[in-house]
Amino acid sequence: MSHRSLRLFLFVFVLGLAAFGLYRVEKRQNSSRLALAAGTPSGSSQPAASSGGTPAVPEAPAANSPEMAHSRTTEAHGALPAEAALALRPGEILDFKASVSQLNHVASLRLEVVERRNFLGKSVWHIQAFAHTENPLRFVFALDDQFDSYSDAATLHSVQYELHLNERGQKLDSVQRLTSSGNMPAASGAVQTRVLPGTRDPLGMMQFLRTVDWSRTPEVRCPVYDGHKLYDVRANVAGSASITVPAGTFDTSKIAIRVFDNGAEMKDASFALYIARDPGKTPVLLEAVLPFASARVELDKIH
Repeated sequence: MSHRSLRLFLFVFVLGLAAFGLYRVEKRQNSSRLALAAGTPSGSSQPAASSGGTPAVPEAPAANSPEMAHSRTTEAHGALPAEAALALRPGEILDFKASVSQLNHVASLRLEVVERRNFLGKSVWHIQAFAHTENPLRFVFALDDQFDSYSDAATLHSVQYELHLNERGQKLDSVQRLTSSGNMPAASGAVQTRVLPGTRDPLGMMQFLRTVDWSRTPEVRCPVYDGHKLYDVRANVAGSASITVPAGTFDTSKIAIRVFDNGAEMKDASFALYIARDPGKTPVLLEAVLPFASARVELDKIH
């Protein structure tokens, strides 16, 4: 079972928190909790600091590496839509059910577009995700987690990413102000985390995939920070399918997602996201194949 594979499941589609919780039943280390509480991304050798200190620098591909240069180039050449074309709708709530291997409905998951607002002088989308384990998994691992993203309204680049975790009665809060320059002030209770230009967090990345015109864009790439580490994510069209989930039957585009860590593709996990061909480009289904299990996250209700 791979620690990094579970992180990938989390950041590719944050609604996959059920599988993330299953992993933590066996292998959640106190060291990672202490690092997160201190504001240090896992794998980073530098401690985070509040405003005025040295920002944390997560493990990441070099800023001038071919992978990251291509990430920015691909996005600059038409993958990113104009702000007016964004599919986000304030007040949208999507409910999902997650199943892992032969265990059905092990978690209830919610993705919400809270509002568009001013944040640090920028127009941003406030996006939230919630995850709650259900019985029988809850008897073994009670998980009630919340994630908040403040992502630039025009680009969905992350401005602030928050993790509010409550797992087996242990609570942990991490508020990270993302910056590529190290000059953005961190408010009280937040730490400054240095990332590459154009970085998105898991929620912003998932919403960004909804904005892409997949009929004209075969592939997009960008850096994604999962709250611990920075990855290079590549998504491409892998066909179409009619998908039936509890919320209904949808004609969808199948998007294959590949993940690279320091230029090397992660070979121990594969992901497919199915996006409806409707005006809202609704995420309908995530399928994930991991070394220890397969997972299926299905759309249950649209509010």
